[in-house]
Amino acid sequence: MNLTKFVDKLPIPPVIKPLRKDSNHTYYEATMTEFKQSLHRDLPETTVWGFEGVYPGPTFEVESGEKVFVKWINNLPEKHLLPIDHTIHGAHTDAPDVRTVIHLHGASVEWESDGYPEAWFTNGFQQTGPYFSKEIYRYDNYMPACTLWYHDHTLGITRLNVYAGLAGFYLIRNQRERELYLPSGRFDIPLIIQDKSFNPDGSLLYPRQQEKPVPGLETSIVPEFFGDTILVNGKVWPYLNVEPRKYRFRLLNASNSRFYRLRLDSGQLFYQIATDSGLTESPVGLHEVILAPAERSEVIVDFTNLEGKRIIMTNDAPAPYPNGEPVNPDTFGQVMEFRVVEPLSSIDTSTIPAFMVPFPKRRVQEASKVRFLGLTRKKDQYGREVMLLDDKDWDAPISENPKLGQTEVWYLINLTNEVHPIHLHLVDFQVIDRRNFDVEKYKQKGVLEYTGPANPPIPQERGRKDTVIAYAHQVTRIIMKFGPYTGLYVWHCHILEHEDYVMMRPLRVIP
Repeated sequence: MNLTKFVDKLPIPPVIKPLRKDSNHTYYEATMTEFKQSLHRDLPETTVWGFEGVYPGPTFEVESGEKVFVKWINNLPEKHLLPIDHTIHGAHTDAPDVRTVIHLHGASVEWESDGYPEAWFTNGFQQTGPYFSKEIYRYDNYMPACTLWYHDHTLGITRLNVYAGLAGFYLIRNQRERELYLPSGRFDIPLIIQDKSFNPDGSLLYPRQQEKPVPGLETSIVPEFFGDTILVNGKVWPYLNVEPRKYRFRLLNASNSRFYRLRLDSGQLFYQIATDSGLTESPVGLHEVILAPAERSEVIVDFTNLEGKRIIMTNDAPAPYPNGEPVNPDTFGQVMEFRVVEPLSSIDTSTIPAFMVPFPKRRVQEASKVRFLGLTRKKDQYGREVMLLDDKDWDAPISENPKLGQTEVWYLINLTNEVHPIHLHLVDFQVIDRRNFDVEKYKQKGVLEYTGPANPPIPQERGRKDTVIAYAHQVTRIIMKFGPYTGLYVWHCHILEHEDYVMMRPLRVIP
């Protein structure tokens, strides 16, 4: 749709207030409902799903170590907003169409509160999935200061529920972060970036079929979904009025499949201060920030001495990334606009510190287990591509069963022609390196023969991560220590269309 850019002001998601709080615990309720919301000045109001009557959902702000309890309440209607493919495992006709389960992405939590894909529940908890065990989730927030996000994680329909609007920010703060004098308060702004398409009546458009329709099916899973507009915080191509000072932006790619390669058209730097799971050792100046679905990057942008300027945050990531169609600079080439038009409200005393937190690197020699895990694909009975982890379906016996406290190195061996952002629940990890290899030799003989040198992670990845880009025909190595909980978790590709069909596997941490 031909929608005018930069006519709507950027909304800032509200901060959710707890119902109860004392020295021992904090209790929230967050209710999912269907409602109408204006996503662009020139569009009729759009029916969306959200939490507490807003899309994206309200932001949680908690402290490291704070014991938080959340009751996620499903008050959604029985009929789904979007077309369901009942041929997908977990979404067969014997499951209710509208069911939800919420995952706090990046959090280290007990498995019963992790949002296991088969722990879903319907309106009023009338029906529940086979792994449902509790209505109120517990988050102990053992992590340091970081930017997390919550989103639906229901087996077979995650892509639809997130696209409908079930996502929001969850920020953990601590004293060390405050001592760094980073931009704070209203100068600390979360930005959730998504792409969507609309029908002329303003309703959300999600395809019912692939480009080549599957005969005999009313709806069919698509390989990836790419919308034709970009939204930030639930507005299509918004603008933000800023003061001539430093701002902290928490960038989150919450798109189903689209990657972003972000730049500022003024040519100035992003100063990255944090990766997915927390602050980095030192800031790094970047001309571009690459974000796969689910990745976060915290950056400082300095608008000092730029009074009157208009600066556009641009995107030139092809879709699919990195070898797809080039970006049209007039549409997906633009994300949002910063207008340096506000007067300075106070002296800017915030800093970009030279050092933030220590970052002890995990050594490969510490690992007591190494796993070689192929990223593969096959064709289903309808000729559609199915993406797999380790060549296994979702319900194959659990093969990833690390011991509590065990350090492991995973070799993610991408045998497909596509890129996959791989996410592990429970733990954060460090990226070791990436390396090209002889794909055909591995397929035929199972022999891993490298064809080039190992490439270290790019500067923006040198920190605590929970999602890593596994490029086509490369081995990506990551290292992590499992804990502090045992139980049933998952690992998966975070391209949601891949995750739903069926690039996700259980992961059990054992005592």
